[in-house]
This record gives sequence, structure tokens and C-alpha cells, in this order.
Amino acid sequence: MTELVAQEAGPFIEGLHFGECPRWHEDRLWYADFHSGTVSSAGADGDSRVEVEVPGDPAGIGWLPDGRLLVVARRPRTVLRLEADGRLVEHGDLNPMAAFHGNDMVVDAAGRAYVGNFGFDLDRFIEEKGGVALVEPPGPPTTPLIRIDPDGTAHVAAEDMAFPNGTVISPDGRTMIIAETLAGRLTAFDVGDDGTLTGRRTWASLTWCAPDGICLDAEGRVWVSNAISPECLLVEEGGGIVSRVATSQTCFACMLGGSDRRTLYMMTAPTSTESVAMASRSARIEQARVEVGGAGLP
Repeated sequence: MTELVAQEAGPFIEGLHFGECPRWHEDRLWYADFHSGTVSSAGADGDSRVEVEVPGDPAGIGWLPDGRLLVVARRPRTVLRLEADGRLVEHGDLNPMAAFHGNDMVVDAAGRAYVGNFGFDLDRFIEEKGGVALVEPPGPPTTPLIRIDPDGTAHVAAEDMAFPNGTVISPDGRTMIIAETLAGRLTAFDVGDDGTLTGRRTWASLTWCAPDGICLDAEGRVWVSNAISPECLLVEEGGGIVSRVATSQTCFACMLGGSDRRTLYMMTAPTSTESVAMASRSARIEQARVEVGGAGLP
């Protein structure tokens, strides 16, 4: 049995409303702040700058092969594209397939964007249930994972996803792993040459965890942020836990970055409830050094 390695995260950036969807790109950590309406980036020394203001709350971010930024606008449920002249234009539409807010996204090497969505009003559901818990079937509605092709056309990539969230693609582009937050599992697919997903299977069952944002390491393991606990977990295929980083508050997303891709950046906040996050700046980015660097996409 693999020995569990445990450590504590340290500070990096404070004062966010709700930071999400971190990405390491061109030697900087890029991230969205939902309720500030901004996508920002920070160097390894913590110098932060706003890269673009996004109407409708930014979420998942990624890049086309030619370097143009894609960003999910949560509320209108669209994917926007940042042109070289600074204009934000609509790249793809998640409607009507997405029944509620757009969410996280991964963009593959061919420029295909796989976009998750809430599928229902999560805050209202939590309020009615009196707290956050993994939901036994039938639970809230499932929703499709949506693929936006480089020409902007939208397709259902996978049906009946239980809150499709953080997503990674293996270095060879052949395997996708996605967090189904409300099912407490990581689900894998085979990725075809045309972007179709087949071979759906459970990669890891994490029934005591609400897996949110994820990232992949060079040994094929997945760092998982736990949206119901102040921790980020390194998970092997099958569900074994290799390492745990304790954070100061609940962890909602993670990314391996730095010059050697061995700095684990974690997006944390007291709560994901929109009314609370919009009214405060208590969210943070925390960091920890790990043994194995990042790999694959994003």
C-alpha cells in the first residue's frame, strides 16, 4: 500500500471573490475570478495583473492552437474568444444543451473545447438540502458535457454527467478524465481522432469527496480539489490516495505550474455560495511544492 504523504499549503495570492479554473500558460498562472468578471495572471513571485474583463462571469479558460484565449462566460452559457485586437467575440454557444451556468473547460491540441455546466441551480439545491453532500440517485438533474469544435459548432460529447467539472487530457491526447462532482467519481473516456468520446468508465470512485477542479501529473495520477473539505488529494487510478495537501479553507480547483511544473496552486474559499462570495474577498490562491510535475492538458 502506498504511504500517504501529507503537507500544508502556503499563501500565494489573497483578496479574490471566488477564484477558479487555474491554468499554467507562458510562465504565468492564469485564473478566473467569477464575481470580479476578470481573467488574471500571476508570475511565480505573485505579481498579478488583469488580462481581460469578461461579461457574464468568467469560468473555464484555454487556448486555441494559434494562441487565442477561450473563456467560458458562465451566465449567458457561451464560450468567448479573445482576438488579437482585444475584442471578445462569441466562439460557441452552450445553449440550449446547458440548462444552467457554464463551468470548467479543457481545450485539446486540435482546439476542441470540452465544456461542463451546472445543469441546475446548485445554490438553491444546497439551500433546500441544508448543506453540501454527495447526492444519491436520483438526485438533481444530470447534464451533458458539451464539445465546441474550432469552427464554433456545438455537440453533445457525453450524456448524463453528474455535474461535469474539472477535466484533463493525457499527454498523448487519447484519454480524458473528468470530475463528476455530485457522483463522487473521476470518469475516463477514450478520445477519438475526431474528438468523440467512447469507452466511458470509472477511473476512481471517491464517494467521500466532491471532486471539483483537477490536474494531471507526469506519472498519470490526478490532483483532486475536494469541494467539501480543505484539501487537495493526489489520486491513483482505482482511487488510492498518494498525497494530501491541507489548505486553509475549502479547495475548489488546482493546477501544477512553475518552471518545473512542481508547484501545486490551489484555489480556496470559505464557500462557493454566490451571494456570500460576491459580498466578500475571502478567496485565496495557495501553493505547495510537490515531487512530480504536471503533464497533459490543461
